[in-house]
Amino acid sequence: MTELLSFGALVLIAIAVTEVGKKAGLPKRIIPIVALVVGFCLTLIANLTGITELTIITGIAVGCAAAGTFDIAKISILGK
Repeated sequence: MTELLSFGALVLIAIAVTEVGKKAGLPKRIIPIVALVVGFCLTLIANLTGITELTIITGIAVGCAAAGTFDIAKISILGK
């Protein structure tokens, strides 16, 4: 249960950082890459045991979830 809560928290933080990048004027085509990098870096910070296969996979999942969650919410709420 703790891992699921920390994953959700990392996704929320990655969404927030990605949004700041969008507001700062980053091109839309590199936002998914920014989300992946932010997700990976946040996972490394949260997991102090070092880089393992699970850390890499979790970092990628956090970045993908951050990029996809915002787009899905934008489409369903705003209809764009």
